[in-house]
Amino acid sequence: MNNTALYLITVLIWGSTWIAINFQLGEVAPEASIAYRFGLAAIVLFVYCWFRKLPLNMSRSQHIWLACFGMSLFGFNYFMLYHAQQNINSALACIAFSTLLFFNIINARIWYKTPISMQVLIGGAMGLAGIVILFWPEVNSLSLTDTTIYGLALCLIGTMSASTGNMISIRNQKNTMPVVQSNAWGMLYGAIFMTVVALVQGKSFTFAWTLPYVSSLLFLSIFGSVIAFGCYLSLMTKIGSHKTSYANILFPAVAVAISTVYEGFEWHSYTVVGFVAIMLGNFVLLSKPKKQESDVEKQAANESSALKEAA
Repeated sequence: MNNTALYLITVLIWGSTWIAINFQLGEVAPEASIAYRFGLAAIVLFVYCWFRKLPLNMSRSQHIWLACFGMSLFGFNYFMLYHAQQNINSALACIAFSTLLFFNIINARIWYKTPISMQVLIGGAMGLAGIVILFWPEVNSLSLTDTTIYGLALCLIGTMSASTGNMISIRNQKNTMPVVQSNAWGMLYGAIFMTVVALVQGKSFTFAWTLPYVSSLLFLSIFGSVIAFGCYLSLMTKIGSHKTSYANILFPAVAVAISTVYEGFEWHSYTVVGFVAIMLGNFVLLSKPKKQESDVEKQAANESSALKEAA
């Protein structure tokens, strides 16, 4: 699958998961819902690996890294985001999570010495400005109560955890750990981690046998976790964390389109301006890079080609 297809699939699926998450909140504890989500996703991936005869054996050190990967990206990250959406609306949650772009830029610099180019900064700034304009009525109407500040803090902490998981994924793939098998183990460790968190907190593992809960759980597990994460993490190796992370700025745009059809979202001048800013930022960030590449990007590209040949 080429980079454009991977990018579009990631954006379209994750742009719709924000609405699906709302159907997971309420009767069932968030910790249990997350454990169900990634437990089911892990089972699907393990079955896929078995069907395709993909090797699942990993060394002890690899399992340690996979556990860290799973706990940060599939566990603690969603633990924070699910609880955040109990305190703030989904629009503000989208805006807060889109800061993943900057967390990835900073973390890529710390982990891999990746230079921060002016092109990346300008494109990211334009995209984030577009998101703020797009959701300005919701943001402007919020009162910064303790609950709102608490929700924002949870979102940012969860986003930081997601970025750490992204960096670990790059590290794993650079060390010839395949994406599909890594995701299977990572999601299993994430589900186990959330199960432990729920038990420690004394939460019960109830289940809501309703159409909204079951259908949203299946969508989040199969599409939002198995398919979208596979596309996203593959893109990070192919085009780098900076450009892949821009997909996180486009998620709210997809959410607005869905809300227009199903929730009667009204379009105004700020909506148009916000979308234009997002598209311009997308053009800047995804335009042809300079001829000089960092050593890290070259090495990642070479290892990605090697992985393709091996597959």
